[in-house]
Amino acid sequence: MCDRDSNGRVVLCGANAYEKKYYFNKQFDGIPESIKQELHIICVMFTEEVGGIFTVVFEPDGSLSFDTQAADEDYYYDEIGSGLLIREIERKRAEMLKSLSLYYRVFILHEDVGEELEGEEE
Repeated sequence: MCDRDSNGRVVLCGANAYEKKYYFNKQFDGIPESIKQELHIICVMFTEEVGGIFTVVFEPDGSLSFDTQAADEDYYYDEIGSGLLIREIERKRAEMLKSLSLYYRVFILHEDVGEELEGEEE
């Protein structure tokens, strides 16, 4: 089972502009390599553009969300740009994010999403 924080959330990946590091949770090694690379690019580009720390997390219900934070002394962090960039990622990468959520719900939460998928095909 995946390691959860106090809110029941699980970090998938993230980047830190201060330490110039990227993190990918090894518990999700089953995700296709192309998706891992895309997540790496998204996280690093985010922190390069707005600064701070950016993480992609699975919520307890299996949905994905983005967290961003900055050090108190980081006057270069662009909070407005952060929100705009998150919305752009959600819009441009909607299909990938939906697929990741399904992956988590099926392989980690062991949900039956068959009916849900059949409804989309119609």
